Amino acid sequence: MQSAAEFEARKLQTNLDKMSRQRSGRRSTTRTERKRGRYVRAVPAGDKTDDIAFDATLRAAAVYQKARVKQKEESGMAYALRKSDLQRKIRVKKAANLILFAVDASWSMAVSERMQATKSAIMSLLTDAYQRRDRVGLVVFQKDRASLILPPTNSVMLAKEALQDIPVGGKTPLSAGLFLSYDTIKREMLHNPDVMPMMILLTDGAGNVSMSEGLSPQEESHHIAHLIKEAEIRTVTINMEHVAFDQGLAKRLADQLGGPCYTLAQIRADNLLETVRNEIEKA
Repeated sequence: MQSAAEFEARKLQTNLDKMSRQRSGRRSTTRTERKRGRYVRAVPAGDKTDDIAFDATLRAAAVYQKARVKQKEESGMAYALRKSDLQRKIRVKKAANLILFAVDASWSMAVSERMQATKSAIMSLLTDAYQRRDRVGLVVFQKDRASLILPPTNSVMLAKEALQDIPVGGKTPLSAGLFLSYDTIKREMLHNPDVMPMMILLTDGAGNVSMSEGLSPQEESHHIAHLIKEAEIRTVTINMEHVAFDQGLAKRLADQLGGPCYTLAQIRADNLLETVRNEIEKA
Protein backbone atom coordinates (compact mmCIF):
# COMPACT_ATOMS: atom_id res chain seq x y z
CA MET A 1 0.00 0.00 0.00
CA GLN A 2 1.45 3.35 -1.02
CA SER A 3 1.80 6.10 1.53
CA ALA A 4 -0.88 8.79 1.48
CA ALA A 5 -0.01 12.35 0.65
CA GLU A 6 0.86 14.52 3.59
CA PHE A 7 -0.76 17.85 4.29
CA GLU A 8 0.33 20.98 6.12
CA ALA A 9 0.37 20.56 9.88
CA ARG A 10 -0.05 23.38 12.35
CA LYS A 11 2.48 23.68 15.15
CA LEU A 12 1.84 21.47 18.16
CA GLN A 13 1.44 23.59 21.27
CA THR A 14 1.67 21.56 24.47
CA ASN A 15 1.26 22.52 28.11
CA LEU A 16 2.71 19.59 30.01
CA ASP A 17 4.12 21.38 33.05
CA LYS A 18 2.10 19.15 35.40
CA MET A 19 4.54 16.32 34.72
CA SER A 20 8.01 15.94 36.17
CA ARG A 21 11.02 14.40 34.42
CA GLN A 22 14.59 13.68 35.44
CA ARG A 23 16.64 14.93 32.49
CA SER A 24 16.75 17.95 30.19
CA GLY A 25 14.49 17.90 27.13
CA ARG A 26 13.79 19.91 24.03
CA ARG A 27 10.27 20.96 23.35
CA SER A 28 7.26 20.86 25.70
CA THR A 29 7.59 22.86 28.90
CA THR A 30 7.68 20.54 31.91
CA ARG A 31 8.83 20.56 35.51
CA THR A 32 12.18 19.00 36.30
CA GLU A 33 13.66 17.67 39.55
CA ARG A 34 17.23 18.26 38.37
CA LYS A 35 19.29 21.40 38.99
CA ARG A 36 18.96 22.42 35.37
CA GLY A 37 16.24 24.45 33.76
CA ARG A 38 14.72 27.86 34.29
CA TYR A 39 13.92 28.80 37.89
CA VAL A 40 10.30 30.00 37.89
CA ARG A 41 9.13 29.93 41.52
CA ALA A 42 9.80 28.47 44.95
CA VAL A 43 7.92 26.22 47.34
CA PRO A 44 8.56 25.12 50.95
CA ALA A 45 11.47 22.68 50.82
CA GLY A 46 10.30 20.23 53.47
CA ASP A 47 12.77 17.33 53.44
CA LYS A 48 14.07 18.14 49.94
CA THR A 49 17.03 20.46 50.42
CA ASP A 50 19.01 19.79 47.25
CA ASP A 51 18.09 22.93 45.28
CA ILE A 52 17.45 25.74 47.74
CA ALA A 53 16.09 29.09 46.51
CA PHE A 54 18.11 31.48 48.69
CA ASP A 55 16.18 34.58 47.65
CA ALA A 56 12.84 33.04 48.57
CA THR A 57 14.29 31.55 51.78
CA LEU A 58 15.52 34.95 52.95
CA ARG A 59 12.14 36.50 52.19
CA ALA A 60 10.33 33.75 54.10
CA ALA A 61 12.56 34.28 57.15
CA ALA A 62 12.47 38.09 57.06
CA VAL A 63 9.12 38.43 58.85
CA TYR A 64 10.45 36.46 61.85
CA GLN A 65 13.70 38.34 62.47
CA LYS A 66 12.37 40.52 65.31
CA ALA A 67 11.07 37.42 67.07
CA ARG A 68 14.44 35.68 66.68
CA VAL A 69 16.63 38.22 68.44
CA LYS A 70 17.69 35.67 71.05
CA GLN A 71 18.63 33.13 68.38
CA LYS A 72 20.76 35.72 66.58
CA GLU A 73 22.51 36.71 69.80
CA GLU A 74 23.29 33.10 70.67
CA SER A 75 24.58 32.27 67.20
CA GLY A 76 26.37 35.55 66.61
CA MET A 77 24.68 35.78 63.23
CA ALA A 78 22.97 38.86 61.86
CA TYR A 79 20.21 36.79 60.26
CA ALA A 80 18.42 33.84 61.86
CA LEU A 81 17.28 30.95 59.67
CA ARG A 82 15.33 27.84 60.56
CA LYS A 83 14.60 24.72 58.56
CA SER A 84 10.98 25.79 58.17
CA ASP A 85 12.17 28.88 56.25
CA LEU A 86 13.84 26.86 53.52
CA GLN A 87 12.34 27.26 50.05
CA ARG A 88 13.11 24.99 47.15
CA LYS A 89 13.38 26.00 43.49
CA ILE A 90 10.81 24.89 40.93
CA ARG A 91 12.40 24.70 37.50
CA VAL A 92 10.99 24.15 34.03
CA LYS A 93 12.67 22.90 30.88
CA LYS A 94 11.90 21.71 27.40
CA ALA A 95 10.99 18.09 26.64
CA ALA A 96 10.05 16.16 23.50
CA ASN A 97 6.77 14.40 22.76
CA LEU A 98 6.54 10.78 21.64
CA ILE A 99 3.43 9.88 19.65
CA LEU A 100 3.12 6.16 18.99
CA PHE A 101 0.35 4.95 16.68
CA ALA A 102 -0.91 1.39 17.28
CA VAL A 103 -3.05 0.31 14.35
CA ASP A 104 -5.23 -2.76 13.85
CA ALA A 105 -4.51 -3.99 10.31
CA SER A 106 -6.78 -7.05 10.39
CA TRP A 107 -9.66 -7.61 8.01
CA SER A 108 -12.19 -6.71 10.72
CA MET A 109 -12.50 -3.12 9.55
CA ALA A 110 -12.05 -0.88 6.50
CA VAL A 111 -8.30 -1.43 6.48
CA SER A 112 -7.34 0.54 3.40
CA GLU A 113 -9.12 3.74 4.39
CA ARG A 114 -7.88 3.56 7.97
CA MET A 115 -4.29 2.94 6.95
CA GLN A 116 -4.28 5.79 4.47
CA ALA A 117 -5.55 8.15 7.16
CA THR A 118 -2.95 6.92 9.63
CA LYS A 119 -0.09 7.33 7.15
CA SER A 120 -1.16 10.86 6.31
CA ALA A 121 -1.41 11.80 9.98
CA ILE A 122 2.03 10.34 10.73
CA MET A 123 3.65 12.17 7.86
CA SER A 124 1.99 15.44 8.84
CA LEU A 125 3.05 15.07 12.46
CA LEU A 126 6.58 14.32 11.33
CA THR A 127 6.65 17.42 9.17
CA ASP A 128 5.89 19.44 12.29
CA ALA A 129 8.15 17.32 14.53
CA TYR A 130 11.18 17.59 12.25
CA GLN A 131 12.17 21.02 13.52
CA ARG A 132 11.02 20.47 17.11
CA ARG A 133 12.54 17.02 17.61
CA ASP A 134 9.33 15.28 18.62
CA ARG A 135 9.27 11.59 17.77
CA VAL A 136 6.59 9.56 16.01
CA GLY A 137 6.33 5.77 15.66
CA LEU A 138 3.96 3.12 14.32
CA VAL A 139 3.02 -0.35 15.57
CA VAL A 140 0.81 -2.50 13.33
CA PHE A 141 -0.85 -5.71 14.49
CA GLN A 142 -2.51 -8.35 12.30
CA LYS A 143 -2.63 -12.13 11.78
CA ASP A 144 -0.75 -13.58 14.78
CA ARG A 145 1.75 -10.84 15.59
CA ALA A 146 2.52 -7.17 16.10
CA SER A 147 5.28 -5.36 14.23
CA LEU A 148 7.14 -2.12 14.90
CA ILE A 149 6.84 -0.74 11.37
CA LEU A 150 8.30 2.63 12.28
CA PRO A 151 10.53 2.87 15.39
CA PRO A 152 10.22 6.26 17.13
CA THR A 153 11.88 8.81 14.90
CA ASN A 154 11.82 12.43 13.80
CA SER A 155 13.21 11.54 10.37
CA VAL A 156 10.76 12.21 7.57
CA MET A 157 12.90 10.18 5.14
CA LEU A 158 12.85 7.06 7.35
CA ALA A 159 9.12 7.39 7.85
CA LYS A 160 8.38 7.59 4.14
CA GLU A 161 10.42 4.45 3.51
CA ALA A 162 8.77 2.51 6.34
CA LEU A 163 5.24 3.51 5.37
CA GLN A 164 5.38 2.39 1.75
CA ASP A 165 4.09 -1.15 2.23
CA ILE A 166 2.29 -2.28 5.37
CA PRO A 167 0.81 -5.82 5.54
CA VAL A 168 -2.93 -6.10 6.20
CA GLY A 169 -5.41 -8.91 6.77
CA GLY A 170 -5.98 -11.87 9.06
CA LYS A 171 -6.97 -12.06 12.71
CA THR A 172 -6.60 -9.40 15.41
CA PRO A 173 -3.75 -9.94 17.92
CA LEU A 174 -4.82 -6.94 19.99
CA SER A 175 -2.90 -7.90 23.12
CA ALA A 176 0.31 -8.33 21.10
CA GLY A 177 -0.17 -4.86 19.63
CA LEU A 178 -0.74 -3.34 23.05
CA PHE A 179 2.25 -5.11 24.57
CA LEU A 180 4.62 -4.10 21.76
CA SER A 181 3.41 -0.51 22.07
CA TYR A 182 3.96 -0.61 25.83
CA ASP A 183 7.42 -2.10 25.43
CA THR A 184 8.39 0.40 22.71
CA ILE A 185 7.36 3.37 24.85
CA LYS A 186 9.06 2.01 27.97
CA ARG A 187 12.32 1.48 26.07
CA GLU A 188 12.10 4.98 24.63
CA MET A 189 11.53 6.43 28.10
CA LEU A 190 14.50 4.47 29.44
CA HIS A 191 16.68 5.96 26.73
CA ASN A 192 15.18 9.44 27.13
CA PRO A 193 13.34 9.92 30.48
CA ASP A 194 12.22 13.39 29.37
CA VAL A 195 9.97 12.15 26.61
CA MET A 196 6.21 12.80 26.96
CA PRO A 197 4.57 9.62 25.61
CA MET A 198 1.13 9.25 24.04
CA MET A 199 -0.28 6.14 22.38
CA ILE A 200 -2.90 6.55 19.66
CA LEU A 201 -4.77 3.23 19.33
CA LEU A 202 -6.93 2.62 16.25
CA THR A 203 -9.04 -0.51 16.70
CA ASP A 204 -12.54 -1.88 17.15
CA GLY A 205 -11.39 -3.56 20.36
CA ALA A 206 -12.23 -7.05 19.11
CA GLY A 207 -9.06 -9.00 19.78
CA ASN A 208 -9.20 -12.70 18.93
CA VAL A 209 -5.60 -13.91 19.34
CA SER A 210 -3.89 -14.44 22.71
CA MET A 211 -0.16 -14.40 23.41
CA SER A 212 -0.58 -17.13 26.04
CA GLU A 213 -3.03 -19.86 27.03
CA GLY A 214 -3.85 -18.47 30.45
CA LEU A 215 -6.25 -15.70 29.44
CA SER A 216 -8.82 -15.08 26.75
CA PRO A 217 -7.91 -12.49 24.09
CA GLN A 218 -10.12 -9.84 25.70
CA GLU A 219 -8.91 -10.53 29.24
CA GLU A 220 -5.30 -10.46 28.10
CA SER A 221 -5.71 -7.16 26.23
CA HIS A 222 -7.42 -5.58 29.24
CA HIS A 223 -4.62 -6.77 31.51
CA ILE A 224 -1.97 -5.17 29.28
CA ALA A 225 -4.08 -2.03 28.97
CA HIS A 226 -4.03 -1.75 32.75
CA LEU A 227 -0.21 -1.98 32.70
CA ILE A 228 -0.14 0.91 30.25
CA LYS A 229 -2.37 2.96 32.54
CA GLU A 230 -0.22 2.16 35.58
CA ALA A 231 2.86 3.33 33.64
CA GLU A 232 1.12 6.72 33.24
CA ILE A 233 1.26 6.51 29.46
CA ARG A 234 -1.40 8.79 28.02
CA THR A 235 -3.66 7.13 25.47
CA VAL A 236 -6.32 7.97 22.93
CA THR A 237 -8.45 5.16 21.51
CA ILE A 238 -10.13 5.68 18.16
CA ASN A 239 -12.99 3.23 17.71
CA MET A 240 -12.95 2.07 14.09
CA GLU A 241 -16.01 -0.17 14.31
CA HIS A 242 -19.04 0.81 12.22
CA VAL A 243 -21.68 2.37 14.44
CA ALA A 244 -24.27 -0.24 13.37
CA PHE A 245 -22.08 -3.11 14.62
CA ASP A 246 -20.42 -1.47 17.62
CA GLN A 247 -20.54 -3.67 20.73
CA GLY A 248 -18.70 -1.21 22.94
CA LEU A 249 -15.46 -3.22 22.93
CA ALA A 250 -13.23 -0.25 22.07
CA LYS A 251 -14.83 1.87 24.77
CA ARG A 252 -14.28 -0.81 27.43
CA LEU A 253 -10.65 -1.12 26.34
CA ALA A 254 -10.22 2.66 26.53
CA ASP A 255 -11.59 2.59 30.08
CA GLN A 256 -8.85 0.10 31.03
CA LEU A 257 -6.26 2.32 29.36
CA GLY A 258 -7.54 5.31 31.30
CA GLY A 259 -7.90 7.54 28.24
CA PRO A 260 -10.71 8.86 26.03
CA CYS A 261 -12.36 6.93 23.22
CA TYR A 262 -13.46 8.61 20.00
CA THR A 263 -15.71 7.23 17.30
CA LEU A 264 -15.07 8.47 13.78
CA ALA A 265 -17.73 7.33 11.33
CA GLN A 266 -15.60 8.31 8.34
CA ILE A 267 -11.97 8.45 9.38
CA ARG A 268 -10.00 11.05 7.47
CA ALA A 269 -6.42 12.11 7.87
CA ASP A 270 -7.34 15.65 8.89
CA ASN A 271 -9.68 14.76 11.76
CA LEU A 272 -7.36 12.02 13.01
CA LEU A 273 -4.52 14.54 13.15
CA GLU A 274 -6.75 17.13 14.80
CA THR A 275 -7.78 14.58 17.44
CA VAL A 276 -4.11 13.92 18.24
CA ARG A 277 -3.37 17.64 18.49
CA ASN A 278 -6.32 18.32 20.77
CA GLU A 279 -5.38 15.54 23.18
CA ILE A 280 -1.78 16.71 23.38
CA GLU A 281 -2.95 20.23 24.16
CA LYS A 282 -5.15 18.94 27.01
CA ALA A 283 -2.20 17.57 28.96
